[in-house]
Amino acid sequence: MNKFICIHGHFYQPPRENPWLEAVSYQDSAYPFHDWNERVNAECYAPNTRARILDEKGFIVEMVNNYSRISFNFGPTLLSWMESHTEETYNAILEADKNSIARFSGHGSAIAQCYSHMIMPLASTRDKYTQIYWGIRDFEKRFNRIPEGMWLPETAVNNATMEIMSDLGIRYTVLAPSQAGRFKIHGQEDWQTEESQALDVSKPYAVSLPSGKSFSVFFYDGPLSQSIAFENLLQNGERFASKLLDAFPDTEDKVRLLSVATDGETYGHHHKFGDMALAYAIQRIEADTNVQLTNYGEFLENFPSEDEVEVLGNTSWSCAHGIGRWQIDCGCSTGGEPDWNQKWRAPLRESLNWLSQKLDSSFDEEARKYLADPWAARNEYTDVINDRSPENVHQFLNNHSVRDLDDSEKITVLKLMEMQRHAMLMHTSCAWFFNDVSGIETEQIFQYARRAIQLNEDVLGDSLEKEYLSYLEPAKSNIPEKGNGKMIYKKIMDKAMMDLPKICAHFALDALFEEFNHESEFYSCLISLKNFQDLKNGKARMVFGCAEMKSGITWESGTYNFCVFHQGDYNLINFVGEFKGGDDFNHNFETVRKAFDEGKFSDVISHLEQYFGETIYSLKSLSKNEQKRIFDAILVSTFEENERIYQQLYESNGQLNKYLTEQDIAPPKIFGAIVET
Repeated sequence: MNKFICIHGHFYQPPRENPWLEAVSYQDSAYPFHDWNERVNAECYAPNTRARILDEKGFIVEMVNNYSRISFNFGPTLLSWMESHTEETYNAILEADKNSIARFSGHGSAIAQCYSHMIMPLASTRDKYTQIYWGIRDFEKRFNRIPEGMWLPETAVNNATMEIMSDLGIRYTVLAPSQAGRFKIHGQEDWQTEESQALDVSKPYAVSLPSGKSFSVFFYDGPLSQSIAFENLLQNGERFASKLLDAFPDTEDKVRLLSVATDGETYGHHHKFGDMALAYAIQRIEADTNVQLTNYGEFLENFPSEDEVEVLGNTSWSCAHGIGRWQIDCGCSTGGEPDWNQKWRAPLRESLNWLSQKLDSSFDEEARKYLADPWAARNEYTDVINDRSPENVHQFLNNHSVRDLDDSEKITVLKLMEMQRHAMLMHTSCAWFFNDVSGIETEQIFQYARRAIQLNEDVLGDSLEKEYLSYLEPAKSNIPEKGNGKMIYKKIMDKAMMDLPKICAHFALDALFEEFNHESEFYSCLISLKNFQDLKNGKARMVFGCAEMKSGITWESGTYNFCVFHQGDYNLINFVGEFKGGDDFNHNFETVRKAFDEGKFSDVISHLEQYFGETIYSLKSLSKNEQKRIFDAILVSTFEENERIYQQLYESNGQLNKYLTEQDIAPPKIFGAIVET
């Protein structure tokens, strides 16, 4: 056999979690789904675990897991979301990798990815190392094996990145053919260029790194991959299969690998039913005795790199200007109006570079008070991200602390680690990729930046926000009403930013509409209810209580009194204040309850304002998740009440309706409306 095909899918979504709640917020643009993760999962990730193959009559003859037959990588942050939100799909992906090991001579089809999709050539040396290390450790935890290859975000590459990958045991990566520089054929002395001889992308190449190590690179077929991703090749599975099979020369008998690589979302999200076209094409290829499906690891073992190549540093697969797309107005974008520009990219990059330097300096200085090697501890913190159980966190602290830490010092260390995690998440590449600084991807990294700034303030009391915002001011939006990066940042923080009292306010509002145990998990917090009272008076309702809140992330804690007063519909107010002792709580609760039971609602509000002060929350204060949840609950309650009224109307007039029917007299239209309702 000398003809081989490898189909690679890069499956990725940017991290979308609110950094205070550690949950993805509702995204209007993903409607009818809650968010883009859910939508893309429904359109692509899940269908590819059970892709349908149809016969000529359109009946399903087989359902296959495409992942077991292709090469693929999933972003670690996406897999983390999938593990908790779509367990069936997540497990099917892991199972597919196990099956591929048997299919491809002991080489699994899954490869690793740098952790948070940071553009590696633009990252500091420390961040490069941590991103690669975290990607490997996350892969090992999920797939229960060591990865052979690693996908680079946007395939952005330089020698320093490949050196670290090689040092950490990665054997190969996959690049675009445009990222190849000079190459040398095995047995020849002269180096060739594209001008003198076309690069043969049907084999792996060896890269001689500055350290003297050798690293392998596969270059995918550019034109064919382009056809799959951006043309209509996936509209027909037969045409897709034929395009792949016909790519081999008829007469040549040397070993050739046809390698194609696209965003994995091509197969179902970008192209509807692309999963089915892929499944059909795979079946056709497997039925052809002249060609064999493979993955990169298997092919590299059987046909090791012999020819050499020099990789063009600071290049990528999605920017014709190298890596300009993530730092300047290079001309690459995804559309927009004709007069739009991306000049905002430069100040956005400068703002985050400045902030990273400040945060790194703070971390290095402060963490050394508690940790033997802060940067080694940061590398190992990935184990905490994947398992935040108290036992595991204690183990991490014991492994890296210079001494036994008290509770407040443990909180400080965890805050420093989280500061570093968000300092890397804020460099997620998608923030620069699209048309405008007001996009949801850029808004997301603003949240990560603010969380990192907040944690720095908590530990050091040093506010970096004002100076950071001065860097964002020149980042002008193409949409006049959006203003600039500073204005966009400030607008989104009102709802996005959280602290323990505000999370308690969210919990209190939820307690109006659903029951909680005395010990509950609520977003990223552990909640212990010390007191809880639920009062009703007609349509009015009030919940009054005391909750001990503890962050499951930083272990920061606090105890708060809360009260939600709901007068029906969306008329509700929410009070939260620090716990001042049991006697104080009981006295004020009795005062408020008396006024509530007597229907003196203005007195209720007056007492609450006097007791809690100005710490008042309304529906407008809530995150989008909670707003939607509360409005849904209110609407359900309203509809149920209306349904009862309609039922009573119908039943009370039942005899009249029966008489009219017997007399062949059409009942009033209102009767029909009630029945339909």
